[in-house]
Amino acid sequence: MRKIKRAILSVYNKTGIVELASFLGTHGVIIYSTGGTASLLRENNIDVIDISDLTGFPEILDGRVKTLHPAVHGGILASTDPSHVDTIASMGINPIDCVVVNLYPFVETIAKEGITHSQAIEMIDIGGPTMLRAAAKNHERVSVLSDPDDYSEFMQRFEDGGIDLALRRAWAQKVFEQTSSYDKAIFDWMRG
Repeated sequence: MRKIKRAILSVYNKTGIVELASFLGTHGVIIYSTGGTASLLRENNIDVIDISDLTGFPEILDGRVKTLHPAVHGGILASTDPSHVDTIASMGINPIDCVVVNLYPFVETIAKEGITHSQAIEMIDIGGPTMLRAAAKNHERVSVLSDPDDYSEFMQRFEDGGIDLALRRAWAQKVFEQTSSYDKAIFDWMRG
């Protein structure tokens, strides 16, 4: 069982995120977040640290770049290997133990009447799939939640003593299924 000390919450679909963040906060988990998610958590009196405070850089390019940074991905991808632990420590990077991300609604967007090419392009999520894939790759250490339907099980297992490897692996599998479907939808749309 792995203890969760730090989590990144960055979701388009806000269903259940306030309850999950409140739960994490009451258990002493440090929460990092982006844009709209961070604003919603603050509105609900949940302590949150902006990703830009973690990275030392503001969001740029109208939000296209906010989580693509070594402070985020080094924290997610570092294993328990002593060389990884030493490397991130020497760079002032803290491990991230939990990633809660869901993706921009690309498929729903392109299904709408009158959507322009540029509007569709802006719904191609880059940082979200990148964080999800990084966390899923490192599921031996990191819990990854890409589906609000999994929040209640996460909280129950957390309270019961921790998230075991089998559950982290199942959530990682779900991530790779979702990201591959997401990429396939983008490919099909671009192919015309």
